[in-house]
Amino acid sequence: MKILITGGAGFLGQRLARELLVRGEVKGVDGQPQTITELVLLDVVPASGFTDKRVRVETGDIAERSVLERLIDSETSVIFHLAAIVSGQAEADFDLGMRINLDASRVLLEACRARGHRPRVVFTSSVAVYGGDMPEVVQNDTALNPQSSYGTQKAIAELLLNDYTRRGFVDGRIMRLPTISVRPGKPNAAASSFASGIIREPLNGETSVCPVAGSTRVWLLSPRRAIASLIAGLELDAALFGMQRALNLPGISVSVDEMVDALREVAGDEVAKRVEWKMDPRIDKLVTSWPGAWDTTRAERLGLVGERSFADVIRSYIEDEHIQVR
Repeated sequence: MKILITGGAGFLGQRLARELLVRGEVKGVDGQPQTITELVLLDVVPASGFTDKRVRVETGDIAERSVLERLIDSETSVIFHLAAIVSGQAEADFDLGMRINLDASRVLLEACRARGHRPRVVFTSSVAVYGGDMPEVVQNDTALNPQSSYGTQKAIAELLLNDYTRRGFVDGRIMRLPTISVRPGKPNAAASSFASGIIREPLNGETSVCPVAGSTRVWLLSPRRAIASLIAGLELDAALFGMQRALNLPGISVSVDEMVDALREVAGDEVAKRVEWKMDPRIDKLVTSWPGAWDTTRAERLGLVGERSFADVIRSYIEDEHIQVR
């Protein structure tokens, strides 16, 4: 089986690749395990740290059709479409967000259509597709009403993937990711970056500034569970999705105050005191437009699972990243 991961040099892309290599196989469309023979990692910069002979590292502009036509062939059975411009950057640079989050998704789907072999396409969408006057708990079929350019781009790409699936061009699966926390590394341009920073930096002995109110609720999922959900979504029988290809992934609804309390529980009061508060109206407007809780009954019924508590999320981060609490 040949698998393509767009955004293959990114945090989730590289983690997904490593998990697939460890597993060595995934279920095919017939539900039977198939051996992974080639794993193509595409990004604008090369993925690093891979020595496995099954891995092929490629660089290129995903919005250029020639790049995808070169990499997607009749042997490409699975595509994980993770490449994206993050929320804050997409809001700041409209043209770039449209090119990568929307135009490139259409180009990818057209490349699949041209090949005519109906690959499975797993697309990572976002909580940002919701917004406006929302119910207290957003349902899987709540109307999409994004309040940002990023959310709009993701919502349109969802609709495109649904229609390309309806027409038989691809077998699409839309995984709506909650905010991923805790991400290792440095802060990025995502509006939700603070949800990792207020945990990651204090654990490293550094101060972190929280730009939203402590009462702000966010819907979170750990990297560990996110990767498991993407693979589970790939392996689900297509018939279980029906005409609605999107799943709101399980996670936990937690306020920022509760996140800091969980940090205190796991790492102690001195670590939790390293979180400082300074409101950023731009970030606050984006984050508070997203749902703080959503119904995940459909995903759970299909066997996907989330977290038990945010303290467990922190513990899994410490374990996975071998953190020595300072």
